[in-house]
Amino acid sequence: MHTKYLKTISDLMENCKIYKQKELITDWDDAFEQIVELFVTVKKSGNQLFFIGNGGSSAIAGHMIADFMKNGGMRTISLYDNALTTCMGNDYGYEYVFSKPLSFLAKEGDLLVAISSSGNSQNVVNAINVAKEKGSLVVTFTGFKDDNVSKSLGDYNLYVPSMSYGMVESLHNLFLQQIVDTIMERDGMML
Repeated sequence: MHTKYLKTISDLMENCKIYKQKELITDWDDAFEQIVELFVTVKKSGNQLFFIGNGGSSAIAGHMIADFMKNGGMRTISLYDNALTTCMGNDYGYEYVFSKPLSFLAKEGDLLVAISSSGNSQNVVNAINVAKEKGSLVVTFTGFKDDNVSKSLGDYNLYVPSMSYGMVESLHNLFLQQIVDTIMERDGMML
């Protein structure tokens, strides 16, 4: 059972795709390097980095907020404060819990990392649209169906071709961890 699970993860890793806008990048190493360079550009400019997601994806987002700040040396902003989330949900509706704060905080050159297994969560789609309106960059991490909404909206998209939450979320976390670890290796450990 253990070997089968790991083989499934390994096979999925081999079949993940990275898109720049809507165009598939066929060289995985080149595509991954482009995404790392996008993060580095945002870091060097001193712009802000936002992570969003629901459920398991929110746990990944929260983890990455800490890692990209501490290990990546980036200006990460959390939209997960309880008072903020419940205020936005109560006053504007749950579909606006990320987009409304971004309408106040995001600016040109910032980076939104939108994590959504289905790619169709309305609050994530709304946030992507607001970030783009503000001139922010967007990287989406999606899975499930190939035609999900978020996949087509990002400047880059990392797509996991699986209908399993566990598989999609595990690979999203793995790839984000690889990005921050690459930045940390290049820049040295932040303490």
